[in-house]
Amino acid sequence: MTRRDRLTKVRAIETVLKRDAAMNLKELATKLGLSPTTVSRALNGYPEVNEATRERVIAAAKRHNYHPNTRAIRLATGRAMAVGHVIPIATRHEIVNPVFADFIAGAGETYSRNDYDMILSVVPDEDEDATYRGLKSKGNVDGVIVHAPRMNDPRIALLREIGLPFVVHGRATGTAEPYSWLDVNNRRAFQRATEFLLDLGHSRIGLVNGLEFMDFAIRRRTGYVDALTARGITPDPGLMFSDEMTEVAGFRATQAMLTLPQPPTALLCASMISGMGARRAVESAGLVVGRDVSIIIHDDDLSYMKNGEDVPIFTATRSSVREAGRLAAEMLLALIAHPEDAPQQRLLEAELIIGQSTGPAPKA
Repeated sequence: MTRRDRLTKVRAIETVLKRDAAMNLKELATKLGLSPTTVSRALNGYPEVNEATRERVIAAAKRHNYHPNTRAIRLATGRAMAVGHVIPIATRHEIVNPVFADFIAGAGETYSRNDYDMILSVVPDEDEDATYRGLKSKGNVDGVIVHAPRMNDPRIALLREIGLPFVVHGRATGTAEPYSWLDVNNRRAFQRATEFLLDLGHSRIGLVNGLEFMDFAIRRRTGYVDALTARGITPDPGLMFSDEMTEVAGFRATQAMLTLPQPPTALLCASMISGMGARRAVESAGLVVGRDVSIIIHDDDLSYMKNGEDVPIFTATRSSVREAGRLAAEMLLALIAHPEDAPQQRLLEAELIIGQSTGPAPKA
């Protein structure tokens, strides 16, 4: 680029800023008595800015109707100011899954606060790789969040190869190269839930798991098996089911286990939705949840599907997927701003919440 071209670009940026900015960054910083750098970092979620300062800056930006000028930023940095989410058609159910919706809502809050747009692409399975390459080559997005990681997930190697910043929601068992991820400690959550049931005297504990080519489901089964083995109980394959986390799947798995010569007295369910199906099967058999059969679910603390109000309906391993969305988006924007940084990893712990669905093992 010649000196004249650079000057032309700078003048174009200045023109955009002057024409569109109701209040520029420097004016906002002056009002707050802070440096423009500190204000910019506070608005963009950098961890080195303390929370009190960040809240003060965000409140002032809202009060003065300040918004970073995205057109000027795009001209100055070459960034698209957009983040991508690619969903293969085979997993299109993710879009109507309340867990996915809450994750997107949380991530969207972070994008909006930082003046980023979100591009959601639903594509045929065979076009997934080409979609990532197209997003990179066209400059449509600055980074992506990868959903539903699988064992040895090939998307990780692909995204590293094409140089597109990414954060994985979850982890990919068997992937050796370093990558950025945010996950719940699924193994520990289900190990702890199984131990809780064992402490209540249950020894026949069923597992209603998600699809076990998915990383989270593999880790949950591992936690369940580890807890049983540690107490000298041999895991029974007849008490382990793996399927989509739907109400019908939960109902059918539980119904099948309740017809066994030695049915389970307790169940671990991979989601609230599959737990609802398990409860329907228990009640259809004339049994009482919490007395005859105990149920523990994994609760993503969903906005529109609450596990009761004052007293939880289900005992649950609880973790907010909406908060996970916020945190994953913050990690991705930090990677976009500092591409030279090493990959980030964050492991969240689930909380065991005691509800009405568990009790001591019934007497033989």
